[in-house]
Amino acid sequence: MNSAFRFDWTAGYPSRRSPLFARNVVSTSHPLAAQAGLRMLQAGGNAVDAAIATAACMTLVEPCSNGLGSDAFCILWDGQQLHGLNASGPAPTAWTPEFFKGQVMPRRGWGSVTVPGAVGAWAAMSERFGKLPFADLMQPAIEIAERGYAVPPIVQGKWAMAAALDELTSQPGFAQAFLPGGRAPAVGELFRFPDAARSLKLIADTKGEAFYRGEIAQALARFARETGGALTEADLAAYRPEWVMPLAKDVAGHTLHEIPPNGQGIAAQMALGLLEHCNVTAHEVDSPEAQHLMIEAMKLAFADVYRYVAEPGAMQVSAEQLLDPGYLAGRAKLIDPRRAQVFGAGNPVKGGTIYLTAADESGMMVSFIQSNYMGFGSGLVLPGYGISLQNRGHCFTLEPGHPNQVAPGKRPFHTIIPAFLTKGGQPVMSFGVMGGNMQPQGHMQTLVRMLCYGQNPQAACDAPRWRFNEGLSINVEAHMPPSTIEGLRALGHQIGDIHDSYQDFGAGQFIWRLGDPAVQGYVAASDPRRDGAAVGC
Repeated sequence: MNSAFRFDWTAGYPSRRSPLFARNVVSTSHPLAAQAGLRMLQAGGNAVDAAIATAACMTLVEPCSNGLGSDAFCILWDGQQLHGLNASGPAPTAWTPEFFKGQVMPRRGWGSVTVPGAVGAWAAMSERFGKLPFADLMQPAIEIAERGYAVPPIVQGKWAMAAALDELTSQPGFAQAFLPGGRAPAVGELFRFPDAARSLKLIADTKGEAFYRGEIAQALARFARETGGALTEADLAAYRPEWVMPLAKDVAGHTLHEIPPNGQGIAAQMALGLLEHCNVTAHEVDSPEAQHLMIEAMKLAFADVYRYVAEPGAMQVSAEQLLDPGYLAGRAKLIDPRRAQVFGAGNPVKGGTIYLTAADESGMMVSFIQSNYMGFGSGLVLPGYGISLQNRGHCFTLEPGHPNQVAPGKRPFHTIIPAFLTKGGQPVMSFGVMGGNMQPQGHMQTLVRMLCYGQNPQAACDAPRWRFNEGLSINVEAHMPPSTIEGLRALGHQIGDIHDSYQDFGAGQFIWRLGDPAVQGYVAASDPRRDGAAVGC
């Protein structure tokens, strides 16, 4: 019997959501996309088919977070073992440090665009694990792009805030694609995206080849040449996603799996490893004492991640060194339960995002994330094709000698991280919390609530969150208990407000396996901080 049955199903927090119980489940931040995935399951597809169909729809219904020019990562359980997929793209071959001489890494525009990997992820996942024809998986997204959809409240709010930024609206193609009538769509207003439908049909007909080695690739390269970009047809043609072995870290009787660097998933594993030495459960879950310990552990993890994590071949330390139990035990000693601190990196050397998850009654479970990064990404949109391009190149640094220094063909540090939980080598939960550097923070906070305090997945999802920024600065959600907020202030945390559509408290989706998936199935949770839903059959 699965450990889910020790959850407290009665306690919770104010929420618009209830846990969903079903044998086939899709959970993401927009109902139309979740239903597209469910449609694949009902047509005889598996969880991979559902995840791909959902991801394709998400590029349309949540354009403030992702698009056809996104990057992606995936962890999936195929029924027997875990697989990881790194579909982040490399820098164009022209991107040497000298290329950016006298600049800082651009936030928007062509200087922030690396090769997009999401379409490559869909094709690779479908080829290796899918059941349905790839073209069938694109059909729901094509239909939505052609007929349009009514814009929901949370997406509209983020869309409107982004539309006020000159750094976005001035980019080639942005206004044409995302400001119909010269403004962001209103809540309930119909938004059609026929240009994206054109691209989706090409992607469907060629199993993604048109994007990297066909009509779309030629159009992207031509657009770059005409508007000052360095991306070439050769850069696109050379791209292949990489299958990887997820990193594993034991925590609270379970094992947390994350994609290895160049991503930041290791930060969640490090923070949980640090927290093992802090006796957090001696305090009530929403007490300032417990939240303080979690914040300090997260700060220590980030200090190392920002210093050391990059493309694996450029890292000066290994992931294994950062996760070494002795190293984490030593770093945990720096945590003072009585005051907040600013931490530097240690020495481990010895000597804009959407998230979705799907699971089916055969036992396959998929944890998938794709992102344009800072809201609408680079702001660039390929005219006639509706491809909005990510701005992951902004995550490079120009600091000489830094492991994340920009270089041709190198992948930048990445914030998007799917996660997976196992116990005794068997699957337990596919999950993720989207939102920039909130992602490992959300992983840690929700896992501590579930594994250490017995909160059920929806309650852990609904619970108030904090977000660490830098130094002593944190943000807290409005529904956090006032006594907890005041207690954190008394410990020295500096609590401020968030006024940024991209920087918020994340949005999680969780699917927990209850037992035999063909009999008991799963319980799923979907974050009320977004417009989405968990759906099942």
